[in-house]
Amino acid sequence: MTIAGIPPAPLPADQALQRLREGNRRFVQHIRIPDAAGERSALAAGQSPFASILSCSDSRVPSELVFDQGLGDLFVIRVAGNVVAPSLIGSVEFAAATFGTRLVVVMGHSRCGAIKATLDSIQHSVDSPSENIRDIVDRCRPAVESVVHAAGPNVDGQRLVHEAVRANVRQSCAHLRHGSRLLERLIQEEGLMVVGADYSLDTGEVDFFDGMPR
Repeated sequence: MTIAGIPPAPLPADQALQRLREGNRRFVQHIRIPDAAGERSALAAGQSPFASILSCSDSRVPSELVFDQGLGDLFVIRVAGNVVAPSLIGSVEFAAATFGTRLVVVMGHSRCGAIKATLDSIQHSVDSPSENIRDIVDRCRPAVESVVHAAGPNVDGQRLVHEAVRANVRQSCAHLRHGSRLLERLIQEEGLMVVGADYSLDTGEVDFFDGMPR
């Protein structure tokens, strides 16, 4: 939101992360902050999201609800498997360059269908029903294969999916950190932070586990 046509200063990444943590805590505890009156009309002229969220398209993982945020607070990019492709990097770049967002969160979730499809492809040679779905599986494959090879034949299936979800998040974070000259510069010079997270469908909690500040 702007005041007298002047956009607000970008929220530092650590403060943005704390705001997300607090919002998720409210979500888990079923405490919601009501939307401000007139928010929609005020945002019609412009936006100033304080964080970008690259998350899975799963209907059970709506970022605005998970983090208890309102209209205009988050720049959300959703794609099955929270994979990274050129257009998705471009979306993150757009928010960082245009709105000054200095926090990017890549959020996977428990029991992810894209990860299960990738495991089926690796372990059982199950083919994808279309070339476009295969493209998503192929983007997840390197991270998931590394988990399968490290786990061995007797690993628990649920544990394997859990570890594969997190490996895929780490892979997407690495692609954002090192696959864009613009984001690399903002990380080095302006404090942009790329953080990986894992959302639990059972508890509603978000675990930030990759790229956290020390």
